[in-house]
Amino acid sequence: MKYTQKILPFLVLLTTTEASATDGYGVKSQAMGGVGIALPQDALAAAANPAGLGLVGDRVDFGVTWFRPQRETQLVDTAGGSKAFDGDYDANDTENFIIPEFGYNRQINPNVTFGVSVYGNGGMNTDYKKAVPLLGSTPPGVDLIQLFVAPTATWKMTPSNTIGVSLNLAYQRFEAKGLQNFTAPIGTPQQTSAAPNEVTNKGHDNSYGAGVHIGWIGQLNDVVTLGATYQSKTYMSKFDKYKGLFAEGGDFDIPSTYGIGIAVKATPQLTVAADVQRINYSDVKSVGNLSTSNLFAGNLLGTSNGPGFGWRDVTAVKLGASYAYNDTLTLRAGYNHTTQPIRKSETLFNILAPGVVQDHLTLGATYVLPNKSELSFSYIHAFEESVNGSGSIPAAFGGGEANLNMYQDSIGIAYGWQL
Repeated sequence: MKYTQKILPFLVLLTTTEASATDGYGVKSQAMGGVGIALPQDALAAAANPAGLGLVGDRVDFGVTWFRPQRETQLVDTAGGSKAFDGDYDANDTENFIIPEFGYNRQINPNVTFGVSVYGNGGMNTDYKKAVPLLGSTPPGVDLIQLFVAPTATWKMTPSNTIGVSLNLAYQRFEAKGLQNFTAPIGTPQQTSAAPNEVTNKGHDNSYGAGVHIGWIGQLNDVVTLGATYQSKTYMSKFDKYKGLFAEGGDFDIPSTYGIGIAVKATPQLTVAADVQRINYSDVKSVGNLSTSNLFAGNLLGTSNGPGFGWRDVTAVKLGASYAYNDTLTLRAGYNHTTQPIRKSETLFNILAPGVVQDHLTLGATYVLPNKSELSFSYIHAFEESVNGSGSIPAAFGGGEANLNMYQDSIGIAYGWQL
């Protein structure tokens, strides 16, 4: 079993498709189905809602999650019906990922806090064990990681209303390989890219950018708390090494999101919470643009309207509960569901990004140590999901269908304390 680590400027970080976007940020949140818009629990709270840091006090949190997605593609009825390329293609040559997190928060005065949350925002990774002939002559794959460093300020406007704002400073790292079929020279009948020398096997490239995240939390009474949040698109510098792959000459911004949440203290021991979040993948042409239909309409890879992954905007619904069993042990559980981003007609390009999972079950606990610090755990299982192609491989590629399959498991551990 291969184990991979990548060193980033601030952390060791690896992440894959939708790992954080739907599962939440911070081990405590992850154990409750990813809820967090109205229920801040640690110094990672700004990732879900910047206003949350106004309610957690002086605090430090460290965490790490082991993440293991299992990805597979099945090709059927390929090569003009001859089935020459049919078969199962395993994308798990790299399958174990480590996702660290860090949060720090300080109460400046009774109404103002300042903190920083550092976390993996998302990404995608596939690493095929053999060549996929529809794409190229060597094993294909992509490796995209996204890191957010979010300095955050909050202000308690009234005793029951808190607002917060984060400056999202983002870093991305990307590599693509095994896509030689899209590198035909300019001017040839087979040309599919505006910059065929910057499509594949160029090593890692880096991208930097920024965006804004704002939020509100209102405590209606001792029982009910509401929250709302909006995160702008994060505008990133271009991947110059892959300007012939991504639309708009290598542009790969991070999409905007918004959401609402509610937390209810049903009993002194039991808290239940729910979030609804919208992720606007169509904000980003490299993600939202349709793939082969754009290509055959004359929009080459790398152009303004060039092919993307064809992802739809999605809605994630998250439910969670925590139960204070006693003064030292809190138990957590949750569930979340997201709508399907990948169309059946778009599975060919999504061989590289088969983020098809929709349903997640989560469990976890926090144990208070004798020195009053906390040790928290989480487990997430994303149930196996498939998207079977329908008209997914055009006749120009030999016809047939590409079927995608994925499931995921992760285990997190975090240590935190009040300052």
